[in-house]
Amino acid sequence: MMKNQFPGGEWPTMLTPFRDGAVDYPALESLVEWYIANGVSGLFAVCQSSEMFFLSLEERTSVAKFVKEKAAGRVPVIASGHISDSLEDQILELNEMAKTGVDAVILITNRLAGEDESDEVWLANLQTVIDRLPREVPLGFYECPYPYKRVLSPEMTRWCAENGRFFFLKDTCCDIDQIKAKLAVCKGTNLKLYNANTSTLLASLRAGAAGYSGVMANMQCPLYAWLCANTEDPRAEKLSDELTVCSLIERQLYPVNAKYHLSLEGLPITTQSRSKSDNDLTNTFRTEVEMLRRITGRMCKEYLS
Repeated sequence: MMKNQFPGGEWPTMLTPFRDGAVDYPALESLVEWYIANGVSGLFAVCQSSEMFFLSLEERTSVAKFVKEKAAGRVPVIASGHISDSLEDQILELNEMAKTGVDAVILITNRLAGEDESDEVWLANLQTVIDRLPREVPLGFYECPYPYKRVLSPEMTRWCAENGRFFFLKDTCCDIDQIKAKLAVCKGTNLKLYNANTSTLLASLRAGAAGYSGVMANMQCPLYAWLCANTEDPRAEKLSDELTVCSLIERQLYPVNAKYHLSLEGLPITTQSRSKSDNDLTNTFRTEVEMLRRITGRMCKEYLS
């Protein structure tokens, strides 16, 4: 049985840069380098932040393969990208993703059963899917909020943890009691939990969560890396408070606003998006992102210098 070698720490949910409507691979390479330079432990390519529901299968697999190649063994790369409704189509998509060489293939929890279907149906469909995937490929889960959020219960998490094939859980429940219950059933297994929610992040890290995998890694990347590595530092609670308030910008116009932030960082990334119109990035929204960047710069001087 494989052992979990994935490091704890920060795993950004990667953006997909676009230029003239197509995936911008030079910009994507610069983004990989920016993440790594800012201290990430791994990269989650082809997720909702990557606009996977708006990418063709060829684009999804191409992006994953490209990120894996550019990371060049410096950090592990995981990817999802099964967006279809039928299990047969999802199995095809997942097998194509496995061929890219990513370090783990991540299953979207809401794809495995309808919103009105039971956990028993979900588990049966999960078994059908994993029986058709290469046993040597590590697997994981992402509780993706779109098109609906299916959060794993502690009982479902226990089944997955005891199965032995699952290594990564991107948790989006935003509830510290649920997170602690999941951590309890994951203890001693291959399955590690990475929290996507800033307000519960520090408490979850102190309870045994492996790290952070969320959207704010696209705007405050080095600060999340620091928090994951310094949970017992006397300043950790203060930083957690500040990051939680800053994270409210997620509700503005993500991922367009994150792309604007990265352009201010000097990356050759446009604000183009397939999931949102960058025409909606108003002057006020731009000003708020610029304010966040100035705040982040002051925070970095305080915590990282």
